Formats: sequence, C-alpha cells, structure tokens
Amino acid sequence: MKTLKLLNKNYLSILVILFFSMVNSFSENEPVDIWNIDKEQIKKNSENKELITITESDLKSEKIDVFKMQTKDSLDPIKVDETLNSKEIKIIGLYDPEDFGLKIDMWSNSNGDQLKYLFSNLDKINLSSDASELMNIVLLTNAYYPKNISEKDFLKIKSDWLIKHNNLELIEEYLIKNDILNLHPKLSKYLVDKYLSESKLNQACKIFLNNSEPIKNNYLSKFNIYCLINNGKKDEAQLIFDLKKELGFNDQYFENKLNYLFGYTNEIDKAVSEKSILEFHLAHKTNPEFFFEPKENTNPLIWKYLAASNLLYQTNEINLDELEKIELIEYATHNKNYLEDDLFQIYKRFQFTIDQFLNVKTVFKSLANIERRALLYQSVLLESDINKKIELMKLLKAAFIKDKIGNAFEEKLKDLLQDIELDQISSKHTSFYLENINSDEKKQTKIKYNDDLLHQSKLIKYFIGEYNQTKIEKDLNNFLKKIKKDKKYSISKKDIILIESLKSDGIKIDKKYDNLYKILDSEMPTDIQVMVNNNESASTILRIIEVIGQDELSTLDEDTLFFIISALNQLNIDSIRNKILLKVLPLKV
Repeated sequence: MKTLKLLNKNYLSILVILFFSMVNSFSENEPVDIWNIDKEQIKKNSENKELITITESDLKSEKIDVFKMQTKDSLDPIKVDETLNSKEIKIIGLYDPEDFGLKIDMWSNSNGDQLKYLFSNLDKINLSSDASELMNIVLLTNAYYPKNISEKDFLKIKSDWLIKHNNLELIEEYLIKNDILNLHPKLSKYLVDKYLSESKLNQACKIFLNNSEPIKNNYLSKFNIYCLINNGKKDEAQLIFDLKKELGFNDQYFENKLNYLFGYTNEIDKAVSEKSILEFHLAHKTNPEFFFEPKENTNPLIWKYLAASNLLYQTNEINLDELEKIELIEYATHNKNYLEDDLFQIYKRFQFTIDQFLNVKTVFKSLANIERRALLYQSVLLESDINKKIELMKLLKAAFIKDKIGNAFEEKLKDLLQDIELDQISSKHTSFYLENINSDEKKQTKIKYNDDLLHQSKLIKYFIGEYNQTKIEKDLNNFLKKIKKDKKYSISKKDIILIESLKSDGIKIDKKYDNLYKILDSEMPTDIQVMVNNNESASTILRIIEVIGQDELSTLDEDTLFFIISALNQLNIDSIRNKILLKVLPLKV
C-alpha cells in the first residue's frame, strides 16, 4: 500500500504523541474522535501536557495498545475506579421499564440456571408475532443484568435473539442508541452484512457514523474503512488503515482493493473472494467488467447481493436448453432471490403437443423435472374445470417439494387459488385450498363492542385508559347485577379474566356478587406460581412466552389465557397485561 506523504513512519510517531496529548483536554469519561482534532487544540495541549513517548518498536510489539494509553497524569486511581464502577452498572436496552409496568431490577430475583434453561428452550421455538413482541420487551427493557449470569453471556443471549428475530431496524436502533458496536461484534457484523447483501450500503455504514471508540473487531474495522472511502473521507480512511498496518494488520486482498479505490493504481485486481459479503462487494466495485456465476452452494448473502444488484441472469435471455441455468433459477426462486413470476415466464416458453396436454397426468411423469413442472403449470392455466385445476396444482406443488424447492411455488399458488371460491371446490380439495390460499387479511385494529357479553362490552375501554375508577366500578356492578338476574347468562372464563383484572387494579365489587363464579387453585401451573411468589417478574414473562410459543394470543384457550393474566395481575405488570387483554377479549373489525 502506498501511504500518504504526510504519514511516513516518523510522522506516525508524532501523530500518536499528539493524539495522546489531546486526550486530557476532554472529560475522562468522554469518547474522543481522533480524526477530527482541532489543530489549535493539539498545539495548545502539546505545550501544556507531559507526554508519553512511543517508539516504533513499541508500536510493533503487542505490549502496548495505542487506543487504550493515556497521559501520565490521567491515571488517577479514583477516576479509574469510577470508570470501572460505571461500566459495572451500565444498562443496555431500548425501553423504559415504566412503559411496561416493569422495574429496573426485574432480573434480580431470577435463578441463573433457570434462566439459561428457559432461554435454551425458547431458542428452539419459532415464536409467533405476539410471543416475539413480548420477547423484545423483556430483553430490550433497560434493566440491571441478572446477578448470576455474566454480562458477556447475557449480551450473547440478546444478540442471538435479535439475529433470530431478524428485525434490522430494531437491531440498528439497539446498537446505535447504546453505542455498543464493540460489545456486540457478532450482531454488528450481522447487521452490516444483511444491509450490504440488500445493496443498502448507506444503511450498512450508518452504524459507524457516531461510534465513539476505536473498532476492535477486524472485520468491522475493514468495513468502517471502506465506508469512509465511500463517503469521500479518503484521508481519514488512509490514517486508520496505516495505523492498523503499523500494528501488524496484513490482508493483501483487502489492500489490493483499497489501492484501486484510493486511486493509487488503475490496474484491476480481478480476484473474487466469497469469504465475506464485504470482500465480494469489493470485488464487484473495483472491477467495471465484474461477472460472477453463482452455484447452488454459493453463500445465501451473495445470492441476495447478486439479486439486489441486478447481477443475476436475465430470465428472458436464457435458452430453454440451458437446463442447468434454469435449475439454478429454480433454486434461487426457492430462496427468494428470483421473483416467482420470472421463473414461471420461463415455464410458459416450453412447447408441448395437444396430446401431452390431454394426457398430462400420465405424460408428466416421463418428463425431466423442469419440463414436468412447465407442462403442469401450462395445464393449470388451460384447465377450466375448477376441481381438475386444483388437482393439477397439487401435482405441481408436489413436484416442487420433491426436488426440495417448495418455496418456488408459493406466491404463484396463492394467486391462482385467489381466483377460486371455497364453495366451488369439492371437499377432498378443501384442506389443500385452505393451507395454501393467501390468508393475509387486513389487520383488525378497530374494536367492536358487544354489551350483551361482559368481556366484549364497553368496560374494555378501561384497559385503554378511557374509564375513571368511579365510573368503572358503577358500570361493572350494574353489569354483574344484570348477569345475576339473567338465568340464561353463563359467565365465561374471559368474563372472569376481565373481572379479576379489574379487581387486581383495586376496582371494588359488591360482595353479593362473590358467588357468581369460582376459581380453582390448580389453574396456575406450579412453576409459574413459584416464580410469581418469588417476584421473578422477568422469568415469569419468559415462561409465559414459552407457553405462547408458536401460537398467537387470539388462538389460545381460555384456561391458558386465564393463568397468564393471573400471573401478570399478581406481579402488577399492568401495561403488558392490558396489551394482551385488548388482543384477546374484544371483537375486532
């Protein structure tokens, strides 16, 4: 690498000296951007502070970490202790505990081994959206760490969950707001790689903009250097890279790509590395004639990058005798890197005889895999009989599944079924129809009240905050009075859930209604009741998440809902309880 003239080895020593002399001009606990140092401030500090001199041999040794050194008079023991203590109590999260009825010490009573067991179980479950929402709350609420789980292990649990949940915006907010790029290198790398694979370089670089300390992870450091170059800050990128070189960094592939980006050479390095999405991206950006032909075992991130960057085959240019390419497109479509419409346009280009269409159910078995799918798809389009059409769809879906590319016929199948009404098909096709029809309905957000049922009545407005205590007590007792007189009314478990939640909040009910219903002691699982008794609020929520699992709250049986709400009532976690109640009690339209 050709270095800038201002940064030869002698200048590097001077730069490091000036850098450390500057440190004490700031608060001991404030991060310093060493690349935006005011020159007058450097001059002033260099005149007033005693400096530590560092030789070139020191830099090359592993004994000194230039990013951690300070001037001699900054090593005050008291200040060091204060810094250590501040790190010990650092709280990392996104949400205020009070927003969800939680406390900053919500993990304090939890048993470490039990927590690890719960997290291990939850990691094996594909949580529903409702369960995931609760998981985000419990893990990302600002709180002290559990006492008997190390900070490192607990941070890993958070990282693993965020990666599994795959909400990039949430991960970005979590990392940037807490300034913890170095604490979560795996999570940080996951975020920048995902954004880059979607060809969103500016989003990927955003994480580095306000980072307040030198980047420790080698991969992230390289990514940061590239982001600086991309943002037109070549001098800054050069300084960081040269410092890394002085400290022993050696990556010839990366250096060759930087030489081109810095403009030191016009010679194109055509080497393409698939070790990481960054290295692959650099190969693309430093080669105007870049071409890459992916294989089935190519990294999914690279597949995604190729699709986002329009570097994949143009399906209308593929010849029908190029079966290997078509197979590759089928595989890519299965992994959502090609649009299904593009694949099915290829199928429509195949030509078949009238006899093949008339005997499709027999003929397709003798064809090669791609031709068989093409024949079945064209037959589906031509068939007018609804039940025969669905039979062909079933055969086509089975053909995709057999070759382990079932996801390639997912959206297209929904679209085909969308034009068919349930009452048009025979009972033997009902199951297939319901399993594959596009069931994405508009979110039901508007509550519809039904004053004939207690748990669907306007009393629910209390949990939205639209009822004062005096009015809710009056209206509830009036409703219970009506129920007692109505011999036909049967109090449901959901009615009891509503009443018990109101009682938990201090709403008074006349004693004459005490015998309207009974609660069995056995309705709460023993382990959850023990957690509640021990005030293990965070552990209780984790256990509730485990109970919900893959199900949405609206599909849970009433007994399960009852003990979930009962646990939250006992722990006075009203905000989360109210969220759940508003999802499971009223009708939605």
